[in-house]
Amino acid sequence: MTTPAEDPAAAAPRRAALLTGLALTAGTLTAGCSARATPDAARAQPPTTPPTPPAAPSAPVVPPAPAPRRFPAQPPEITHGPRTTPPKVALTFHGQGDPAIATSLLGEAEKAGVRVTVLAVGTWLDEHPGIARRILDGGHDLGNHTLHHLDINAMSQTEAAAEIRGCADRLKRLTGSIGTWFRPSRSPRASALVQRLAQDAGYPHTLSYDVDSLDFTSPGAAAVTRNVLATVRPGSVVSLHFGYADTVAALPDLLHELDRRGLRPVTTTELLS
Repeated sequence: MTTPAEDPAAAAPRRAALLTGLALTAGTLTAGCSARATPDAARAQPPTTPPTPPAAPSAPVVPPAPAPRRFPAQPPEITHGPRTTPPKVALTFHGQGDPAIATSLLGEAEKAGVRVTVLAVGTWLDEHPGIARRILDGGHDLGNHTLHHLDINAMSQTEAAAEIRGCADRLKRLTGSIGTWFRPSRSPRASALVQRLAQDAGYPHTLSYDVDSLDFTSPGAAAVTRNVLATVRPGSVVSLHFGYADTVAALPDLLHELDRRGLRPVTTTELLS
């Protein structure tokens, strides 16, 4: 059976509808590709780098304490400095006793602009390790006064060497240095053996004194001042002690009288430099 020819007028609307449908389908496919491309494009972006946190502040570097020095013009055992001008004296303290008294004494000296020399006992440093840095931070000299503060001249070579090196080791651990000076314990002078052992440990000189305040006898503040002023001269090295209230009480008057005489207290290192 023959299909009748289609009326051209009726076919035109059907062709237009078909073309419109094809166009809509193509648009949908294109839009779908674009929508799927978006997540892929996002994944292709480099990840955001988090900001670098600021570096933590580093701890301050504490320089090591000064090491012992050799003074070519001085003998192996020093009892005093130059008797020349400008006139200076060194106030030296045996470092032992109540740390509160020691701190008060250092404060009194610093208030007057004075720097002193402290010869510390090793067991005292064990009990009060912060005192070593306190002394150095105040601008004072710090040295070795043996480990146990016994009569070092009466010891055997082995015992005396252990006393010197024991305190030196503690100073080294606390400050980075064995200290600037060594002073024998229980005696104003070092025996020939102790001098040699001190040199072997790294101390070119032993430090004695020519003025004894006798403050360790607790004679009263006025007597401490009189004892010093009776024999002090330019270049003198004065022996004093931590741990005695009379010494703290005497210090303001003693500093005033030294100033009145034109004698400027300095560290032993400055006295000899």
